[in-house]
Amino acid sequence: MASRADSLAPPVEILLVEDNPGDVRLTREALREGKVYNNLHWAKDGVEALEFLRQEGAHAKAPRPDIILLDLNLPKKDGREVLLSIKNDDRFKQIPVVVLTTSEAEEDVLRSYELHANCYITKPVDLEKFITVVQSIDRFWLTIVTLPPTR
Repeated sequence: MASRADSLAPPVEILLVEDNPGDVRLTREALREGKVYNNLHWAKDGVEALEFLRQEGAHAKAPRPDIILLDLNLPKKDGREVLLSIKNDDRFKQIPVVVLTTSEAEEDVLRSYELHANCYITKPVDLEKFITVVQSIDRFWLTIVTLPPTR
């Protein structure tokens, strides 16, 4: 069977939940340079992220993400609430969630893991380091890890 990294495999569907358009642009660029064929979808706040997952409104035809990159500090519904909703919903709880946030607060790290985040990464403020982090996520989660099959 072909791996997802093969060009014959369908693209990896990534949902990026991020309110900073600059970080979205950098993430898109870093993933474009990676080896894995992917589709990056962007939700600008927690409400839109849940609408995407539930295929509501403008997102009625949204694909099920293979992985979610989630910022914690979001407008409308923060990342902690989004994470809780994802992990409490049988339809979505198996989707790996990578918390990618500027917060270094110990309580945010602990709370994210209590809510069953799959990993917690603090965004570096340095541009090159940020790109390196995103490419490391790409290499690990999209190349090395076996993601759960989509339902």
